[in-house]
Amino acid sequence: MLVLVITFLGLGWWQVGRARGGNLLSFGYAFEWPLFAGFVVFVWLKEIRTTLRKGQPAAEPAPSPAVADELEGLPGYVPFRATAVQRGTVRPEQGVDDGDPDLVAYNRYLEWLAANPGRRPSEYPSSEG
Repeated sequence: MLVLVITFLGLGWWQVGRARGGNLLSFGYAFEWPLFAGFVVFVWLKEIRTTLRKGQPAAEPAPSPAVADELEGLPGYVPFRATAVQRGTVRPEQGVDDGDPDLVAYNRYLEWLAANPGRRPSEYPSSEG
């Protein structure tokens, strides 16, 4: 990370010198290289935070019925309730569940995401393991 940041800032300073010499394109690069350095720092900090959080259990978000009550009065609000579906049954909003195991697994995954809005997809409890 340090090597990239120092290199990118050095390249930005080099472009400033070229821009002073009359190369108009270098003005753009003089701003671009420091942005690259900032992006490297951002990604590095994000990875550090992710690594530090790996050992901690994910906090369960408390259900908030007040949010649903607030949304209920808004135009276009459609309430959603995740329900279990038996194989071969028809759900009006989704059609027929034809028994495809991949489709069933994907639908379970989508229902889990809808039921756990504060969780990340990487936290989905897989059946493997």
